[in-house]
Amino acid sequence: MSKHAVVYIRASDGASPRFGFIVAKTVGIAVKRNLVRRRLKALCHGVLSGTAPGTEVVIRALPGAATQPFGVLCEEITTSLRKASVLL
Repeated sequence: MSKHAVVYIRASDGASPRFGFIVAKTVGIAVKRNLVRRRLKALCHGVLSGTAPGTEVVIRALPGAATQPFGVLCEEITTSLRKASVLL
């Protein structure tokens, strides 16, 4: 868990890692929610090749995520993934 997102991780039998996103209305209006979702997708696309096979990751954005710069979200999510030993 970080200040602006909660990361849920589960190991599965699947071959490739999968990512899912939860961006609730508490994050902001539709424009803000879509911005946060696009940022999370870009971040996950960047770490996809370094993620262990068979990993399922769900990221739930918290309300403060909409006001943070992309770099802050990247640092928080990658730190959470490293702590969970998901990144190779």
